[in-house]
Amino acid sequence: MKVFDQNSRNDDESIEALAAAWLAQRDEGLTPEKEAEFRRWRRANPRHEAAVARIEAAWAALQQLQNFRPEARAHPDPDLLAPARRRRPTLAPILAWSLAAAAALALAVGIWPYLPSRGGEPTQYYTTTADGYQRVTLADGSVAELNANSEIEVRYTPAERHVNLRRGEAHFTVAKNKNRPFWVAADTVTVRAVGTAFDVRMENRQVAVLVTEGKVTLARTNDHVQLAPAAGFKPASLEAGQRAIIALTGSATPLIANVTPSEIRESLAWQGERLVFVDRPLAEVVNEFNRRNQVQIELGDSALGALPISGSFRPENVEAFVRLLAQAGDITIERPAEDRIVLRTAR
Repeated sequence: MKVFDQNSRNDDESIEALAAAWLAQRDEGLTPEKEAEFRRWRRANPRHEAAVARIEAAWAALQQLQNFRPEARAHPDPDLLAPARRRRPTLAPILAWSLAAAAALALAVGIWPYLPSRGGEPTQYYTTTADGYQRVTLADGSVAELNANSEIEVRYTPAERHVNLRRGEAHFTVAKNKNRPFWVAADTVTVRAVGTAFDVRMENRQVAVLVTEGKVTLARTNDHVQLAPAAGFKPASLEAGQRAIIALTGSATPLIANVTPSEIRESLAWQGERLVFVDRPLAEVVNEFNRRNQVQIELGDSALGALPISGSFRPENVEAFVRLLAQAGDITIERPAEDRIVLRTAR
């Protein structure tokens, strides 16, 4: 059973996502036990092996693109003709896109995040699906964490670091470099930082900026690319423990308020640990949830224990997990007590 809290659209997408997840884990290093589990998964279905082969081919194409040099032009861009970088491309953009792409587009998956950007490093895109989460280490060592249904575009130049939050919410822990400022644009709101940590969320035609470390400067612009100041909006500074709400309509002054540590923890609760399973028996998955929660899950039918489960879940969200099981159509849920949930085979 493929149970994805990312709302996978069909089985082909699920297989593609799992293949990308396995390859990302392998890139970071697998234990002998995990290596054996990966081999078993590849052999279990010809489509599994085919998905792995497609994504590996996409990755190989990425590495070949590093040596790409355009033909000479009348006025060539000197940055495009600079010596090739020898950095190995990561699987993170491949994984992010593969969770939302059909299997037939696997080759394109590995190529599109690395389109050349003008005067700098390749533009990269990272995205999450419904109830998804992704933590990305950027080229300069900064860390971006994406909440569900979020997307960022990363464009680095030798002088500046630019991130465009296209939708959703992201938290940034910025590597310090006073000579290379870090900009985050959310619609027409820009946040400037050098070395700090802050969260940016776009929702209901407004942008919320929460500073968790250091200080940032807020500005309103006419164009998030050109960063031309918008008329009637005065730049504002935010320090750690402050949140600003900026309406995207009109030129109103941002509403700035202090927030308590508990309010910060509540706002960033989405950054918590996640449980990731790849064809794990339901009995083992239940044990993982039970170790972390007061609410205990029981298997009313022993045969359910062998049911393979794949997906990514918040360990404290027992209700969402059992609801997804029920939605799959093979399992019913009983609640004999507030702290007990019994799973049975649907009759």
